[in-house]
Amino acid sequence: MTTTAPATGFAATPGATTATAGAAIRDPRLDVFRGLAMFIILLAHTPGNAWTLWIPARFGFSDATEIFVFCSGMASAIAFGRTFDRLGWIMGTARVGYRVWQIYWAHIAMFVAIATILATIDASGAFEKEYIGTLNLWKFFADPAPQMIGLLTLTYVPNYFDILPMYMVVLVMMPAVVALARVSLPLLAAVSLTVWVFAQGAFLEWLGLGHLHLALPAEPWSDRNWFFNPFGWQLIFFTGFAFMRGWIPAPPVKAWLLGLALAVVLVSMLLSSIGFRFFQTEPVKDAWTALTACTETGFGSCNPIFDWRQANRAWFDKSDFGPLHYIHFLSLAYLFWTAAGTGGQRLVAAGQGKGARVWNGLIRLVTKVGQQSLAVFVFSMVLARLSGFVLDVIGRNAATWAFVNLTVFALLILCAYTAGWFKSQPWRMRR
Repeated sequence: MTTTAPATGFAATPGATTATAGAAIRDPRLDVFRGLAMFIILLAHTPGNAWTLWIPARFGFSDATEIFVFCSGMASAIAFGRTFDRLGWIMGTARVGYRVWQIYWAHIAMFVAIATILATIDASGAFEKEYIGTLNLWKFFADPAPQMIGLLTLTYVPNYFDILPMYMVVLVMMPAVVALARVSLPLLAAVSLTVWVFAQGAFLEWLGLGHLHLALPAEPWSDRNWFFNPFGWQLIFFTGFAFMRGWIPAPPVKAWLLGLALAVVLVSMLLSSIGFRFFQTEPVKDAWTALTACTETGFGSCNPIFDWRQANRAWFDKSDFGPLHYIHFLSLAYLFWTAAGTGGQRLVAAGQGKGARVWNGLIRLVTKVGQQSLAVFVFSMVLARLSGFVLDVIGRNAATWAFVNLTVFALLILCAYTAGWFKSQPWRMRR
């Protein structure tokens, strides 16, 4: 069975264009949403950042990680799918292996850079706070030899450094996925779903099958696993991959589908951090307590959202990529995909007015960030720790949060343009 071409309704290759306002422009959807994810990930990893109260994770089950992984799956279908199609399975596998090699060393370099920065701050003796402890790196510095072995073999993966290892393992699965797709797409779907099911640790424990949980160890001195379980997260990566390859057709734009997706998003919002905070407000809490005669005390007392989340954590387990993460993300993605329009035409403002120029300028900046996602991601993770340190020094208030966040946004954009400049190899002789 041969693979099909990407579905034009959903997929957009890097060279795809669409006519808007009389000009041919690049389809911006993939890079724009991946770029937005980069900005959100930077905010989410900055310690003590009040702007994280308004990131997508506070409004539902899925967050920027889902955007990043899903879009990376789509981008991988473009980047690697062509190699598999044109040069065969062996050369496609070789190219995937080369990319994994690049990501592996990016992961190692990122760890070394961040660990060195934190150790340097501590070694200065100028601060009471022990910064290596903020990422739980005590054991690494106390006994570095075995941890260096673990770092290089990916058996020591601290929580802050777990996205790239997950991404590597998912990429390693790609050749098998492509091979299965050539045999049977239903078989591929069954295998991917089966792997995902056995990654759901909480459900397996409930069924008495916890010993079958698919996960990878994160450190040798405990039973903690990688926070981002690649066997769970492969589902959303290969969903994006399958959409872009045309294995899954583009969904139709129907009123009932839009209504269903919107309902999922709204219910998820109620069950999210926003819903929890709503029931924590004094008038609502007092009314709920009076209505239910609740007598609970302590954190989350008399808060039905807190109670629901405590009782149903398995359904939205982020580590294993629980089912509500998948359902919520697909619903949200469908709404944004529909809003963006065919070829992302609605993301680009028509006309030559000042507002249109400003908006399109912002889209170009976000697109550039999305195009250089690996370099930007590594840089953002380093930048987030430095941002947290700066906030520790200058204090945290509305002005300092705005100053630090806007500054690192600018640095993120600069990183993207710098990476793009180096990738263009301007020193090469033009023929």
